Amino acid sequence: MDLVERISACRLCAARFAATATHHAPRPVAWFRPGASILIVGQAPGMRVHLAGRPFADRSGDRLREWMGVDSALFYDRRRIAVVPMAFCFPGYDAKGSDLPPPPLCAHTWRREVLETLQPRLTLLVGGHAQRWHLGARNGVTQAVTQWRDHAPAIFPLPHPSWRNTGWLKRNPWFQAELVPALRLAVARTLESHDDASGFAVPDPLP
Repeated sequence: MDLVERISACRLCAARFAATATHHAPRPVAWFRPGASILIVGQAPGMRVHLAGRPFADRSGDRLREWMGVDSALFYDRRRIAVVPMAFCFPGYDAKGSDLPPPPLCAHTWRREVLETLQPRLTLLVGGHAQRWHLGARNGVTQAVTQWRDHAPAIFPLPHPSWRNTGWLKRNPWFQAELVPALRLAVARTLESHDDASGFAVPDPLP
């Protein structure tokens, strides 16, 4: 059984999820293959991703793909782009209907083995959980994203593309004006390098 199959079969958090307000069973969403050159690190699948069985299958995904300058076909090509959140399963809702945080057990169990398998050229850190684990960022998402030049072009810290963050984007117009063009360029160059070595054809980045 390969790594993706072992993750997909994981049921370590079954009792934890059964005790949440959603009473759901684990459904790990392991969306990667060894050799992918771009790694997207998010928090954990939401309910829609849990039901769909693929990452960013929602409006947040539409916004993230727009930031990256890629279409859905390219985004979901696991030979090129890996999506490895801090927890592979939907953590469930609390009693107030809010998303629970990703269980640390998932990262402790799987994360290092996955990263050793991937060894990406470009990593996108989406949200605070990913930025704390990978960068040690403890002062919040805004500071981590503001300091994006300290990590580019190999790593880009990003806010979560949730539409609930539309206000944050309006308050920080530099993100769309400065970071997004640099991100698109890094994505295009990484894919071009990957595809040159693999013999794939990659389209031009979206305008």
